[in-house]
Amino acid sequence: MEFALEFTPDLAIVFVTLFVLEVVLGVDNVIFISILASKLPPEQQAKARNLGLTLAMLMRVLLVLFAGWIITLEENLFHIGEMGFSGRELILLAGGLFLLYKAVKEIHHRLEGDDDHGSAVGGRATFGAVLAQILALDLVFSLDSVITAVGMTSNMLVIITVVVLSFGLMLFAAKHIFTFVNKHPTVKMLALAFLMLIGVFLVAEGFGVHIDKVLIYGPMAFAILVEGLNLVAAARKRKRTGQASEPVHLHSGYTPEEEAQATSDAKG
Repeated sequence: MEFALEFTPDLAIVFVTLFVLEVVLGVDNVIFISILASKLPPEQQAKARNLGLTLAMLMRVLLVLFAGWIITLEENLFHIGEMGFSGRELILLAGGLFLLYKAVKEIHHRLEGDDDHGSAVGGRATFGAVLAQILALDLVFSLDSVITAVGMTSNMLVIITVVVLSFGLMLFAAKHIFTFVNKHPTVKMLALAFLMLIGVFLVAEGFGVHIDKVLIYGPMAFAILVEGLNLVAAARKRKRTGQASEPVHLHSGYTPEEEAQATSDAKG
């Protein structure tokens, strides 16, 4: 592994490619962290998002420094029949199943759950429990990211620089992404569907079935484009008619006033 930085056209291409990949993974992180943080009281949500992203960045840098150990995770630990399972595949499999569980449970709660408003029946989440879940998924995303990065370049300085820059961008964008997702219920459901898709991708990788990331992020980009057109069309209709359409109200563990306060805190 190298720490020297000698600027070349090839290195510049690798830098830009890694930066784009880190930003895409960073958006996934922000969406998942925002959904988990929404379980907390409004005054703790911003803290959970920022701390979760900061710890994710530190974890990714630490994994880069231990890249030699990360590579050993590719070795099979045991076999079931003719199928071997490595440490990396077990982590991805567990992370994918957890992501599927959380996404499906959240979709059910948002559509058919009860508005318990943080009562004892609903069991309002604690800061420590939410942070532990954030770190667990950060580990999965970070592992996949580091293995991809190390496969593209052995220059640790380039990888670490990309990680720090991309997470700096995500820290800045997190509150805007949180506000936008919570303002538009259809976007929130689309984001949860994306998390399910990523969960399926991780489970497949855990079973040794490689799926090109283009097949994952291509449909996601198309879905975002369609939803963007829908939002633009709805905005034009409201402007033309002068009437504000009422969006679908998803179930939440908080009152409308608390939801509005959380969004206001994010904007601030």
